[in-house]
Amino acid sequence: MKRIVRWFLIALAAVLVLLLAFAGFGFYRVYYGKHVYETVAPVLPADLNKPAILIFSKTNGFREDAAVKAANSALAAIAKRRGWTYFVTEDGAVFNPAQLSRFNATVWNNTSGDTLNDEQKAAFRSYIENGGGFVGIHGAGGDPHYAWRWYVESLIGVQFKGHPLNPQFQRATIHVEDRADPATRTLPETWERTDEWYSFENSPRGKGFHVLATLDERTYHPKMFWKDVSMGADHPVIWKHCVGKGRVFYSALGHSASTYEEPLHLAMLEGAIAWAAGLDGEGCQISETAK
Repeated sequence: MKRIVRWFLIALAAVLVLLLAFAGFGFYRVYYGKHVYETVAPVLPADLNKPAILIFSKTNGFREDAAVKAANSALAAIAKRRGWTYFVTEDGAVFNPAQLSRFNATVWNNTSGDTLNDEQKAAFRSYIENGGGFVGIHGAGGDPHYAWRWYVESLIGVQFKGHPLNPQFQRATIHVEDRADPATRTLPETWERTDEWYSFENSPRGKGFHVLATLDERTYHPKMFWKDVSMGADHPVIWKHCVGKGRVFYSALGHSASTYEEPLHLAMLEGAIAWAAGLDGEGCQISETAK
């Protein structure tokens, strides 16, 4: 009888594994199998004058709609208060040389999936390398199925590998390494907050990126069910670097809509955009040896 029960449990476990596999495949098809590309450029506002910010929130993959909307509103409010003009869109066709040239920086708000076609990707890469700005927020660096290797290897700089799921949202401690940067000068040295904490295959520090803040894994549980997604002592969550003449900033913070009501988080994003737009802090220059 015990043997029968044991084999029944084994068979049940096998069925559950298969069901999870099918569910995972279905999730992938729904959230990461979309390839929607716009080809007709949108009409930009007539009063779009520099400094101008492009706020881009297209999702061809997973979408946390409440967070996307909350962030768009918060970013627009920052722009208004700072006297920047802005354009909020999910239309990838805006990524053309003529229209990109009208923006000091682009903010990729929780984007996911393959958002641009090949021509748009080429226009964006040229824009960045020739002095444009990029601020990536949370989901912009949290896609496990990147279709554009330049984006992950040169722009974001690291490959996302997972986040906790038991529980998904946890309170943890961030250690701010550079409190003189425009993005982090208002932050405390030790910053406690709740979020969905991303882990990456490696640290961008190894590529020479400037890490602004790291996550203390001793203050939360980096487990994705049975999978360990810890990175160890060096777990960056905010960093910046230059790509050619372009200013590139990424923050892994900001999954939930409520995070766009946090004063410190908003101050960090404001400083990041100001830097990426070339309005605060040091810029990026190509050295003679790199030309």
